[in-house]
Amino acid sequence: MSEVTITVRGEHESRIAPERATVHVTVRAEGAERSSVIERAMRLAEPVRTGITERQEAGSVVDWSSKRLSVRAERPWNEEGRKLAPVYYASIDFSATFIEVTELSIWISGIAAWDGVDVGWVNWHLTPQTRADLESEVASAAVGIAVRRAQSYASALGLETVTPVEIADTGLISREVSPGPQMMARAVALAAADSNPMMEYEPEDIVVSATVEARFTAH
Repeated sequence: MSEVTITVRGEHESRIAPERATVHVTVRAEGAERSSVIERAMRLAEPVRTGITERQEAGSVVDWSSKRLSVRAERPWNEEGRKLAPVYYASIDFSATFIEVTELSIWISGIAAWDGVDVGWVNWHLTPQTRADLESEVASAAVGIAVRRAQSYASALGLETVTPVEIADTGLISREVSPGPQMMARAVALAAADSNPMMEYEPEDIVVSATVEARFTAH
């Protein structure tokens, strides 16, 4: 037996607690007069903005943003099929990134009862550096598992030398054996809450996983 082609899959995952939580809040107002609706929306938004900036100064909020005031008008229909006078709607969106879950819960519990304030979803995530480090570690571990599997198969066949030919994301490996080594391993998936945002104040661990397919020649 001179040479055998071995194709394997390597998988690995790591779990870590979220480091950041970004909450989305919308302030809304509506009414028959455009100017009064705008004024009301601005007035309702002020304590929300103040609460965020105070927490940023205290260190529990690391970043926040606010979109410009959005205003639209709709003319509803009555039961007789006639259009009524316009109704104006105004809204201002906020997002704030917290580093303290307790402070986030306290703040949300307070503003959720305020008139005109809608608390949206919370995105649990990691810092960019932590995410990049984990992706690298998990991808390397997945490749290592693929290499060990290939070596085990080769040993079972009485072969000693295993040479990598192709490593790729799942589903991307070619059907034909490549003539030379190719390194394309980048199969890292971050299963975070920002994929499927939900309002949760006790987050589950974020799962970072990687799956690679690898092809080797064994001698």
